[in-house]
Amino acid sequence: MELQWPLIVFTTLVAWSAGLFGTQALMAAFGTGKRAQVPAWIASAVLLAVGGIAVFFHLEHWERIFNGFGHLTSGITQELIAIVVLAAVAVAYLVMLRNSDDGASVPKWLAWLSVALSVVLVAVMAHSYTMAARPAWDSVLWILYVLGNACVLGPATFALILGAAGSGERAEAPAGPVGLAALAGSALNAAGAIAFAAFLQLSAGSFADVGYYFDPTHPTKAMADAAATVAAQAPLVWLGAVAVGALVPLVAAFLGRRSGNWRLWAPVAIVAALAGAVCMRVAFYNLGLSVFMFY
Repeated sequence: MELQWPLIVFTTLVAWSAGLFGTQALMAAFGTGKRAQVPAWIASAVLLAVGGIAVFFHLEHWERIFNGFGHLTSGITQELIAIVVLAAVAVAYLVMLRNSDDGASVPKWLAWLSVALSVVLVAVMAHSYTMAARPAWDSVLWILYVLGNACVLGPATFALILGAAGSGERAEAPAGPVGLAALAGSALNAAGAIAFAAFLQLSAGSFADVGYYFDPTHPTKAMADAAATVAAQAPLVWLGAVAVGALVPLVAAFLGRRSGNWRLWAPVAIVAALAGAVCMRVAFYNLGLSVFMFY
């Protein structure tokens, strides 16, 4: 399958945005990280907006975008609903944040609701890609992997913002909920990356050899070799997505929590996690072989 760069950008940025918003809501529920609340909200909103804009570059006729939202069972319809609901809650979150006594607090019910909706958005977005017709995509491990992206990018970004906000709360990051969220999120991301990488590596076994093949619409095109295609993605998956995108953020989060120097280690975790997310998505599209190619 051809690479869909607008969708690679969209899924990466939306996971990052939801992860950051969910993290700031989680910190609000624990009453910590107040200096980073407004900057984090702004960063999350910008990421979501840029991700939304990227989708339009995927469409040849962007003015017809709403034609795709025809049924509630459609993956993109569910994505739109999740984004709209989360955006509405995010606006309410900002209003209550600014109207609070300290200008940096929200009710706990709203904080936990925001965390839940952030998880739902990422899960719905990832689920829209799962389909039996593309065996390499048809796994709950893909959903868990994308959730892992949000779990590492969100806390790491919040830790960076909090560390840059001033020394007053800098000590909260290494030992408090912020540092713990960054370390736990990077561990979940690593586990999801390794599990999904293993699934992709084994996906070649989902196809059967049907012998000779002729497609009258592409008479000179060779039949796809699933095993060779999977093998060709191994460097992207294991070196890019796992070694760089999973293990480096885990080490960076550990060192960041132990030293408290999130200004150094948070950017390392973020850059590595983004690189890994892009590598995995490139492999994901390259391995999106349809079973109909063999009929």
